[in-house]
Amino acid sequence: MSRKPIIAGNWKMYKTVKESVDFVKQLEGKLKDVTDREILVCPTALAAASVVDALRFTNIQVGLQDAHWENEGAYTGNISPIMLKDAGVHYIILGHSERRQYDNDTDHRINAKLKNVLRSGLKAIVCVGETLSEREKGQTEKVVETQVNGCFEGIGLGDLAGIVIAYEPVWAIGTGKTATPEQANEVHSFIRKLIGKKYNAEASEKIRIQYGGSVKPENIKQLMAQLDIDGALVGGASLKVDSFTAIVRF
Repeated sequence: MSRKPIIAGNWKMYKTVKESVDFVKQLEGKLKDVTDREILVCPTALAAASVVDALRFTNIQVGLQDAHWENEGAYTGNISPIMLKDAGVHYIILGHSERRQYDNDTDHRINAKLKNVLRSGLKAIVCVGETLSEREKGQTEKVVETQVNGCFEGIGLGDLAGIVIAYEPVWAIGTGKTATPEQANEVHSFIRKLIGKKYNAEASEKIRIQYGGSVKPENIKQLMAQLDIDGALVGGASLKVDSFTAIVRF
């Protein structure tokens, strides 16, 4: 089964509104002929609406880096999926390791956010991955299985069409270290089998699984050559037009 590759740039807490708009205007010119893969940029919440406007009628979609599990309420400092949908956002990243580490995003909380994102008519990129100490103790599969089961609790078969999974080994994020293509594919294959067990074989073949963790122009081809890697969730290298362009074109 052919799965359409998806390359997403996670800008984290970088770029002012003006810098964001200038960036995507340059990017759009370099990628306008690319139609065989999904391209996604995920700016800050402040820049989202301006970036959506700048990318209207282009082949680049806009995502955001998090969203709340409620659509409105007394939740100071938070933004709901329906607000983001209204702004023209298509995807929400959920469960990024930095959110887990700094903002207390547990599997239970990610699951609540995922349900609300899907109810709101948006798509989600759900991140899972182990720390260096967990990998060294041989716990990678156990950790990833716990995260997948927790994040997907109560998620129905029909919901899977709106979900991309991102495997991001925490030890490879922003460190310059990258899982080898074979190491990454091994975990992607394991996740695909988990989805097969939890749902069915067809679902496991259809769901797209991205790799995230120091993805660069130098390693994207080898990663994308792997059987179970369907795209990339790109951090630092998505902040420069030339490097992100090279990664999208792989």
